[in-house]
Amino acid sequence: MWQYEKKLQYPVNIKNPNPKYAQIIVSQLGGPDGEIGASLRYLTQRIAMPYSKVVGILTDVGTEELAHFEMISAILYQLTRNLTPDEIVKSGFDTYFVDHTTGIYPVAASGFPYSAAQFQSKGDVITDLNEDLAADGA
Repeated sequence: MWQYEKKLQYPVNIKNPNPKYAQIIVSQLGGPDGEIGASLRYLTQRIAMPYSKVVGILTDVGTEELAHFEMISAILYQLTRNLTPDEIVKSGFDTYFVDHTTGIYPVAASGFPYSAAQFQSKGDVITDLNEDLAADGA
């Protein structure tokens, strides 16, 4: 298993909120090739993987993607905290804000909520690894 250190892999220290940037970055969290999908992709595909060394790699990569999810979440929070109502409306962030305020909710930049339908786990080594490569190359 792995050991969780109660700190981000890379510190995130954003001083000035910017809801426009947050609208772009949110896709890296919950978009079709975002971190939540990546972590679930690797962690589910490892179960049916017939090669133990590859299972280990998929486990390592999947948990690494969870660390990325944590960092992107910190970025989003820091980009949106302490916004004024005027900043929220002027930036167009109000469509997200009305449902989630500054809570972290995985959506694509289009506003489409994350769905497990965005990744596959076919149980075929070649198919699954090709999908992993395609998603990470995006």
